[in-house]
Amino acid sequence: MDAMNVYQGLERGAILPGIDTIQVRKATSKDLSAIYRVACSVGSKTKESYAGFLMDDYTAKPKYYQKFFMERILELDHFYVAEASGIVGFLMAYTKEQWLKYNPNWIEDTYWCPDFDKKKIDNFIVIDKTAILSNLTGKGIGSILYKQLMKDLKKKGIQDIFAETIISPTPNFASLAFREKQKYTLSGVRYEFYNSILYTDLIYHKPVS
Repeated sequence: MDAMNVYQGLERGAILPGIDTIQVRKATSKDLSAIYRVACSVGSKTKESYAGFLMDDYTAKPKYYQKFFMERILELDHFYVAEASGIVGFLMAYTKEQWLKYNPNWIEDTYWCPDFDKKKIDNFIVIDKTAILSNLTGKGIGSILYKQLMKDLKKKGIQDIFAETIISPTPNFASLAFREKQKYTLSGVRYEFYNSILYTDLIYHKPVS
């Protein structure tokens, strides 16, 4: 069975990987097509609260988004894929330096909770995207990706992780549920305009454990 048929089988639910068969590794340029297909499976024109990826329609501009993912594969220290007879998910995370390169005012634009310890923004990771093939969500694949990230961050001595979750104009219930599962705590809120739409993002924090 070739890679495309494996992917199509996963989409239809014909192949359901067992958790013990999933391997996590760093993404490479050869993974671009599979990463893009995973993104398209959850980020489409229809924005559903339980599907995640509520800002972008990855099916709308294939060349643009494939270029975006290729740049991040080559640049980011922490871009992982989950494999089981084909790529079934990925996780993108930015170091503080990488995140502020693209979001230079992120710290200043965030309304931090009064009891939030700002020492935690001295050195951190921001998890920007975690995507699992749409019919395989809720099977623990995202948690497996997180475990590999945690392992690598411990080696580097990074102790703090942040992640954003959209609550307006469409609340991302899938992301909110995952934040609760991973035991994040609310640390702030941020507003951003994207494609002429105002989004409200909750900023969550958790220590590396």
